[in-house]
Amino acid sequence: MSKKETVAIVPGSFDPITNGHIYVVKEARKLYDKVYVAVMINNEKSYTFSLEERKEIAAAALAELSDVSVISYSGWLYELVNELNADVIVKGYRNDIDLEYEQKMAEFNQLHTNNVQTVLIRSSVDLIDVSSTLAREKISSGEDLVNILPVRAIKAIERILNARNKKSER
Repeated sequence: MSKKETVAIVPGSFDPITNGHIYVVKEARKLYDKVYVAVMINNEKSYTFSLEERKEIAAAALAELSDVSVISYSGWLYELVNELNADVIVKGYRNDIDLEYEQKMAEFNQLHTNNVQTVLIRSSVDLIDVSSTLAREKISSGEDLVNILPVRAIKAIERILNARNKKSER
């Protein structure tokens, strides 16, 4: 009799995916057999990149991790958990503010699933200041992104922004 494969979902807006997010995904890979990175919509946020662009950037950033699947989903996280029959939700946090928010979300999701737990992974110390907000600020001001985004994500963002510029020139 074979053991059931454990399935984890690492959800987020990923606008764009950062080295901090990548750290959490890599930690999740150590703990679970199958990892889905779910690029999602939070209606309380406005986005720099569309859902499909965010998925494209995340897929590029995670391309070397063949055992990680990048998906997009526009519904509720608990619906996706049930759809994928996931065992766990994995989220990262950088500080006490993130932790408090993620604990509230974990309670909400636990109530709306078959008691699926959320595992919270603390960011590595060198990534504490890395955020998608910081990345967006640097993108808009043309600053270097090397220490906060994976190189493949930077290249995907450059492709997307170049395509946007070409469309606006027409």
